[in-house]
Amino acid sequence: MVKDDERHHLFSYLEGRFGIPEKVFDDYLMFKSKKSWMIFKNVPHIRLASRLKISKMGMRAFHRVSSFVKPTTKMIQHFGQEATKARLGINEEQLLKLLAGDSIPVDLDLDDGYVILDLGKRWILGLGLLINGRVRSQLPRKELRESMMRGLSIDD
Repeated sequence: MVKDDERHHLFSYLEGRFGIPEKVFDDYLMFKSKKSWMIFKNVPHIRLASRLKISKMGMRAFHRVSSFVKPTTKMIQHFGQEATKARLGINEEQLLKLLAGDSIPVDLDLDDGYVILDLGKRWILGLGLLINGRVRSQLPRKELRESMMRGLSIDD
């Protein structure tokens, strides 16, 4: 189980960068493996399961990428609606450019770093990386990107 200071560090990053309140995660437990952090809902019988040898649990929330920690796509898709900052609404044309591997120019008053990509304020897609006024996709592998596109329609 993650210690309180590490937990606070990770969730305060989400609050500082994206405006997702740390209190949103009050009902979640957090565990750490070698390079990942997982969260799951704190339910009454979870302490009983702690006696078992568990290989995987919960949702992977963060993972280490070289020297920094990155929120996972699943984490952002699940909690991104709570974001009040560093959220970039894109249209379908911009999404297609990102998925093709191109970057898109943006005019955001924001330090370089991750931004939440949303399509039409309804679909939280995942993260982009803002560097020098341009955003590049941080969405999952190509095959996942293609399946995301098949399921998305702005007119929904």
